[in-house]
Amino acid sequence: MSAPRLFVLADDLIWATRIEGQGRTLGALVERHSTLEGLTAALAGSTAAPHDLVAIDATSRSYAPADAVARATAAGWRVLALVQHDDPATRAALIAAGAARAMPYRALFERGHAILAEMLDLPVPPVAGSRVPEAE
Repeated sequence: MSAPRLFVLADDLIWATRIEGQGRTLGALVERHSTLEGLTAALAGSTAAPHDLVAIDATSRSYAPADAVARATAAGWRVLALVQHDDPATRAALIAAGAARAMPYRALFERGHAILAEMLDLPVPPVAGSRVPEAE
């Protein structure tokens, strides 16, 4: 299996950097876009494999998140939407627009590697320092 691709649409540098880093740690080929036009052009130029994913920051003020989800899914891509924890209406709207999952940022912070690994069909790396030392 080739490395899965993770396209990130986010204009917030903090969350974009976090999800990019998690994707790279897992072994995904990551490409970030800060505009819907840039993402749309990138997706139009490639075919999604079953383990590829688009992660969309739904708090952007520069693009409509539901439109971004709809465009990505219409192009054949699975979408993970990132939303505020206290906004169930937006989560529901993004699922209705085609997102495979719509999760709060806190979940990305707490379990991001595991969530992305599952969606990208990759193994979850062991947590640094979690190995039990052998008896000497």
